[in-house]
Amino acid sequence: MLSVDFIRQNKQKVISAAKNKNRQIDLDMVLKLDDQRRDLILQVQLLREQRNKLAKEKPTEGLREKGREIKNQLKKIEDELFSVEQNLTQLLLSVPNVVLEEVPVGDEKANKQIKKWGKQPKFDFKPKSHIELGKNLDLLNLAQGAKVSGFRGYFLKNELAILHSALMFYAFQKLVKKGFTPFIAPSIVKQFSLFGSGQLPWGEKEVYKLNDDNAYLAGTSEVAMMAYFADQIFEVQDLPSKNVAFSPCFRKEAGAYGKDTKGLYRVHEFWKVEQVVLSENNLEAAKKLHEQLEKNAEEILEELALPYRVMLMSTGETGEPQIKKYDIEVWMPSRGGYGEAMSNSIMGDFQTRRLNIKYKTKEGKTEYCYSLNNTVLASPRILIALLENNQQKDGLVVVPKVLQPLVGFAVIKPKTP
Repeated sequence: MLSVDFIRQNKQKVISAAKNKNRQIDLDMVLKLDDQRRDLILQVQLLREQRNKLAKEKPTEGLREKGREIKNQLKKIEDELFSVEQNLTQLLLSVPNVVLEEVPVGDEKANKQIKKWGKQPKFDFKPKSHIELGKNLDLLNLAQGAKVSGFRGYFLKNELAILHSALMFYAFQKLVKKGFTPFIAPSIVKQFSLFGSGQLPWGEKEVYKLNDDNAYLAGTSEVAMMAYFADQIFEVQDLPSKNVAFSPCFRKEAGAYGKDTKGLYRVHEFWKVEQVVLSENNLEAAKKLHEQLEKNAEEILEELALPYRVMLMSTGETGEPQIKKYDIEVWMPSRGGYGEAMSNSIMGDFQTRRLNIKYKTKEGKTEYCYSLNNTVLASPRILIALLENNQQKDGLVVVPKVLQPLVGFAVIKPKTP
C-alpha cells in the first residue's frame, strides 16, 4: 500500500503507474478523504483538550452539561472519522505500486530479454511432448486426473512422482544450505493475508474461497509467509530476514481460460518452493538482494542443465505490488519456445505497510521493511522441461545428474509387461 504522503508528492507518477498496469484509480477521492481525515483528527484533538481542561475545574451543573455536549460531539466526530478512514483504506488498497524507472512500459511485447543460458537440444528424431512421454512411460494420467479432480486435474505416477518430490526437496535443501530459514507454510489462509500480500483485491478471481467465511487457498507460500511477520518490528541487525517456504499452492487460473489447457503447464494445484526476504528500506540494498535471489533460482536450472532465459517484465506484465520483476523462462521443446518457470520480484514497502512489518534503525527510528520474493522452483510445470529436454531417441528419459542420488535411478524406461 502506498502512503498518502507519497501519493501527494508523486500524484502524476502514481496515475501513470496505475495506467501502465492497466488499473483504474481515483486519486482525487483519496486526497479528498485524506483532507477530511486530517480535519476530523484536528477536531477530535481540540475536543479532547477541552474535555481534559473541564476535568481539572471544579464541577458545576453548567460544566457537567458542557461535558456532556463535548462527549456527544466527540462521539459523532469519532464515528465520522472511523467511516472516513475505512473508505480511505479501501481506496488505498486499490492503488498499485509504482515501478522503477528501468521497467519497460507496455504489454508482453515490451518484455526485455536480459540473459540467455544453455543450448537448446537438437534432436535427430521427432521429439515427443511431455504428454506423450508421460503416457508412453506410464508417468502421467490426465484422464483420471480430470475424472477425479476436474478440469486441469492430473496424476503423477511412478518415476515422475518421485522426481516431483525430489525436485522440491533439492531446491528446499539448497536454500537452507545458503542460510535461509526453512518453513512449511499453510495453504489455508485468512483474508487479511491475501490483502497484506497484495493478492487481493485484484486477484480475487484467481483465489479459491472455502466454506468458512474467512478461509482461502493460497496460490503461493509468499501469502502465508508475509502474514507470519505481520505486526513485527525487527532490529536492523536481524535484517535481511531470509526465508524459504514450501507449500502446496492453488489457483483458479480464471484469467487463463482456453490457454495451455493440455498437460501440466497450467494446472489448479501445484507445489512450490519460495524465497521470501525482508530487508531494510533501502532501494540499492534491495536491488542487490534481488540479484542474489535471481542467482539462486538460475543456479538450480543450470544444475538441472535446463536452457533458460531471463526477462525483465514490462509494466503491463508486472503485478500490482511489484516495483520490478524478472521472469525466468525454461526451454520447452513441445512449445517450440520458452515457458515461464520462475518469478522474482521486489515489492518495496508495499506489502509491509499493509501488514505493519517494521524495523528499528541504528538511530532508533522505526521504518517499514522492504519485501522480496522469488519462486525458486514450481512443480509439476518444471517437469515439462525436464522430460522434454532429456528425452532420447529410444524413448528413454535421462534424469539430471544432480537428482540421481535423490531418486535412485538415472533413466526412466518404458515399463515391461
